[in-house]
Amino acid sequence: MKIYKTVLKEGYFLLEEKKSRFIARAKPVFTEQEAMDFIQSIKSACWDATHNCYAYSIDTDSVYQRYSDDGEPQGTAGLPMLEVIKKKGLQNVVVVVTRYFGGTLLGAGGLVRAYGKACVGGLEDAGEIQVKPCHKLKISIEYHLSGKLQNMLINKGFIISDTEYTHEVTFTIYSPMEKRENLENNIREITGGVLRLEDEGIEDIYIDNKGNVLKIKNNEKND
Repeated sequence: MKIYKTVLKEGYFLLEEKKSRFIARAKPVFTEQEAMDFIQSIKSACWDATHNCYAYSIDTDSVYQRYSDDGEPQGTAGLPMLEVIKKKGLQNVVVVVTRYFGGTLLGAGGLVRAYGKACVGGLEDAGEIQVKPCHKLKISIEYHLSGKLQNMLINKGFIISDTEYTHEVTFTIYSPMEKRENLENNIREITGGVLRLEDEGIEDIYIDNKGNVLKIKNNEKND
């Protein structure tokens, strides 16, 4: 499991160039089949379009990158779109740009710019995010030490998602995988060597370009 960049949701962007309409739709996907299903759904819905060009990049056990010019001159549509995706460093994303011809030829350079610009617009509307796998952990601690622990968690960049007050204080937190050992060492320093940590598995944290946590997606649970 690794950190990667993708998009948060479906995105839409309309570009008009010399009366031709370029409609970009971007979507997060996790498998090549999901990408192909999305492409086919656009082709079915926009059956009357002049072209439905696409590009996608899927990173599972291997990286799958595909594109199609769908009848446009070779290298003027799908490839520029894939280059946008690669330049932005995005994975697990598909973009389809539908073109309705307006009667004026754009030339190879004009097509490259139009498809590239439409792709950028669709991705930006979809919301570019970072996906970071984190350990979900519960930390139990005595009341008189809870303030010190809370300050450490905040200052060290751990995400506190819930705090439960019973006969003790229990924090539910998300720790980046590479910071797990550092977290345990800090807890021991605060408690004098006591570590009461419950591991609840690994979940993906979705973070926007300002560092805000947008949502959490469950991946797996430890037995």
